[in-house]
Amino acid sequence: MRQRIIAALGITVLAATGLTACGDDSDAGGSGSTGDKITIGIKFDQPGLGLKEGSNYTGLDVDVAKYVAKELGFADDKVEFKESPSAQRESLLANGQVKMIFATYSITDTRKEKVSFAGPYLVAGQDLLVKADNTDITGPETMNGKKVCSVTGSTSAQKIKDTYAKTVQLQKYDTYSKCVEALAGGSIDAVTTDNTILAGFAAQAANQGKFKVVGKTFSTERYGVGLKKGDTETCTKVNDALKKMVDSGEWQKAFDKNLGTAGLKLDPATNPPKSFDACA
Repeated sequence: MRQRIIAALGITVLAATGLTACGDDSDAGGSGSTGDKITIGIKFDQPGLGLKEGSNYTGLDVDVAKYVAKELGFADDKVEFKESPSAQRESLLANGQVKMIFATYSITDTRKEKVSFAGPYLVAGQDLLVKADNTDITGPETMNGKKVCSVTGSTSAQKIKDTYAKTVQLQKYDTYSKCVEALAGGSIDAVTTDNTILAGFAAQAANQGKFKVVGKTFSTERYGVGLKKGDTETCTKVNDALKKMVDSGEWQKAFDKNLGTAGLKLDPATNPPKSFDACA
């Protein structure tokens, strides 16, 4: 009798252990997720695109990320945002700290060597932000002898020096907001990055009337959704979600809400994107 009781207790313990082990495989979000939540990388300092104010997140990148996450099965309260500075995006994906990145992440062949991309979900172009009363900077070719700022990990400032103005002086910070502060203080002459980012800063209430976007784009920047290298399954799902967002009109609503007020006009031939890159 005593042996039967001990045996029964052993079976009960084993059964409980087995149930616990089964429960450990419920991480639906995979890498960059915790249980039934998903962690998504965005910028925290780009008004109109990815901006954190207190516990509130706003911008086009944020709205597109939430839409895609919902299509993947994650409600808004299951989405956690993590700051993803330009220089850290590849490592955040490789280390599994985020599942996806929506952070003005231009698709390039060099970046494709380290990460996979879904999208694009927006096509922008490099431009210049200057003080509102500036009249001598009218494009990248007028930057000789000028001081221009961009962020570490971005190729924007270097592109001006390599292609347009050999004597331009480069200044780099870890965020664009610091570049804008330097522009306001007069220590630099221009900030360069995508027109969407610059328009967002110019439209901020605190900056209205202080700056202007030159309005002469000189690149094509295809914003993609950064994914861990080789994650074709998620890539396919993200592309499906982006297509649905565009076809339903929700993409246009998100753009108008976040960047339309800045007066930014995008090329209707490329925005909203009608086709997406093959997942690889």
